[in-house]
Amino acid sequence: MAEDPSNSLLSSHKSSDSGLQIHLHPLVLLTISDYITRHILRRQLGPIVGVLLGQQNGREISLEYAFECSVIPGGDETVIINDEWLRARLKQYKDVHKVPALELVGWFTTAPPSGPESQQLPIHQQILRDYNETAVLLAFHPSGVSRGAAVGGKLPLTVYESVYESGKAEAKAGGGGAMEIEDQQATQGSQLDLRFRELPYSVETGEAEMISVDFVARSGGTATAAEGATKNGKGQAPQAPVVEIDLRKGLGKQKEVKVVEDSSVLSAEDEELIATLMARANAIKMLHTRIRLLKSYLSNLPPSYLNASVSPDTSTSAPSSNHTEINHPILRSIQALISRLPLLLPADQVALEQERLAEKSDVSLVDLLGNISKSIKDTREMGRKFGIIEQARQTAKRGATSTFTDDFFPGASTVGGEKTEGAAYGLTEVYMD
Repeated sequence: MAEDPSNSLLSSHKSSDSGLQIHLHPLVLLTISDYITRHILRRQLGPIVGVLLGQQNGREISLEYAFECSVIPGGDETVIINDEWLRARLKQYKDVHKVPALELVGWFTTAPPSGPESQQLPIHQQILRDYNETAVLLAFHPSGVSRGAAVGGKLPLTVYESVYESGKAEAKAGGGGAMEIEDQQATQGSQLDLRFRELPYSVETGEAEMISVDFVARSGGTATAAEGATKNGKGQAPQAPVVEIDLRKGLGKQKEVKVVEDSSVLSAEDEELIATLMARANAIKMLHTRIRLLKSYLSNLPPSYLNASVSPDTSTSAPSSNHTEINHPILRSIQALISRLPLLLPADQVALEQERLAEKSDVSLVDLLGNISKSIKDTREMGRKFGIIEQARQTAKRGATSTFTDDFFPGASTVGGEKTEGAAYGLTEVYMD
């Protein structure tokens, strides 16, 4: 990546000359993203500044944790970090994360893609002087997010290390290797200036961070559903939350009862399905972007690479500005990718279709059998309930008949535990008369 020559704070040395290896963890990215979002939505004033915690083993630096910092005004309309607040916060983090031990390895802020700005130098110099002489700077580029640059796979951020360079070292930088300056030399001459040099980084994910990222992806589906449920089916806004105050026994507790539409409540299965579909949609979108990029690259090649009938002499000798620069490793990679495409297609399309229909039929049959079994169970349950109700009705009817007979025909009593037939004869005589 070529440095912007207009930024005087960038080093003229190449980034590969340093040898530092930066391992960036997703938890740092989530923390920075959350901090920037809250800062913008709350319309807070002041710069976005935070520190990075991690481990440093030789030339390897891991960025594992991050948190925002409190800043105070400095000289010349600049700000610096509140030293007393930061030391207390670092002590809290070190007391919690003892194994492995964490240390301050850098800080983060927002910056344009051209590089750091002059008002950010006091904070960096403060961290180098008081906390870590080899601290790195993570610059987040908000303009890259607004332009959608993150869709292509590159994160909108840059990691810098700081070096001291003199005017002579800068003039000789284009001739070859980088010149490392010792800290003792940096304090001897006033001609040494602080410069930033870009570092390559890689993203590493632990098991705990994978769970965190998965939770964020799942909560994204719920947030989308909640946003779409701002109005009910009648086109009206949902009712406001009802607040009930319980004054019994002088507690003064407030109970918040949220009126939620049944259609806006998602079950765990729905959230998992939405998260899965969103992940697949993002993967398909990324694949479509990469295919369009390859297609654009191939369509802008010289004619000799697109048509075998065109002689390659004119195209290779003087490449036109309208054509893409020829890169044979990329062309070989594309050819290898195309040669592997037949492996993804089935050898026998008809057999695959028949197998798919057979599996679909089996699933439909199992579903139908399940519905039939459920219907039979419901029918048996209904028959059992009907028998209980009918038995209760018969019992109540016999009890009413027995009461009527004892009241109007006293002779219809039981003799020896058995009912006599006097009631029947007496009832017959009443109707005969």
